[in-house]
Amino acid sequence: MEAKELLKRVRKIEIKSRGLSRDIFAGHYHSAFKGLGMAFSEVREYQVGDDIRSIDWNVTARFSHPYVKVYEEERELTVMLIIDVSGSREFGTRGMLKKNMITEIAAVLSFSAIHNNDKTGVIFFSNKVEKFIPPKKGRKHILHIIRELIDFVPENRETDLAEPLRFLTNAIKKRSTVFIISDFLHPAGLLPENTIKIAARKHDLAAIRIYDNRETELPAVGMLRVRDAETGELRWIDTLSGKVRDQYSSWWKEHNNSLNELFLKTGIDSVSISTDEDYVKPLIKLFKRR
Repeated sequence: MEAKELLKRVRKIEIKSRGLSRDIFAGHYHSAFKGLGMAFSEVREYQVGDDIRSIDWNVTARFSHPYVKVYEEERELTVMLIIDVSGSREFGTRGMLKKNMITEIAAVLSFSAIHNNDKTGVIFFSNKVEKFIPPKKGRKHILHIIRELIDFVPENRETDLAEPLRFLTNAIKKRSTVFIISDFLHPAGLLPENTIKIAARKHDLAAIRIYDNRETELPAVGMLRVRDAETGELRWIDTLSGKVRDQYSSWWKEHNNSLNELFLKTGIDSVSISTDEDYVKPLIKLFKRR
């Protein structure tokens, strides 16, 4: 993409996502993602009822009068976005491509984070970690993330969620709020349950699943030549065959059920958003559930 066109798209997304994060998501974000610990605030004189375990013995000895340490909730968070850049994100028949919706949602979450003085980092993944942007604060950093989302070209097109989750567990030591933004079309429907559980024990995970309504069923339009966006495999499908359409419908339902069971089993909050849907309400619903 030419630099001029890229900057134009970045600016358009910035205007939309900043407005949403400021006017709509600010309160929901703040209440949904509270601080993850207690930080030292100050020392004050001991009062009746204070826990003696909070006494600061050094200050007490210096002034010959008991003083206690006061702690407050540590508000600053680290927000990590794990973003699917595999070949299947390039699909879309209504509204927008999956990758464009992923970009907008990631931008909204990023601006919501910086409005709350939180750091934001990104892991792009296919069947490997394609790119890691370490967490930082500031508008300049968020614009860099948006530019990468728009213009990034992955080396591989297949999907393996285990790779970015292992990287997250090893690279990000501080407990973080993590959004996995993907269509979750993992090979053979086999998602790495154990790897997800390990990551969920260390971090606060939430899954945002993006799908296109055309993926939910096959249209009866005759013989179709289709290409697997990730493997490149070509195949002819007779969509007039009721058996073929029923098999596909059964696969989709089974895939949905497997995903929901996985999220429930691993304790991950999740939301599914269609490419022809306004993503504002589903995201707010996700925040309210937390």
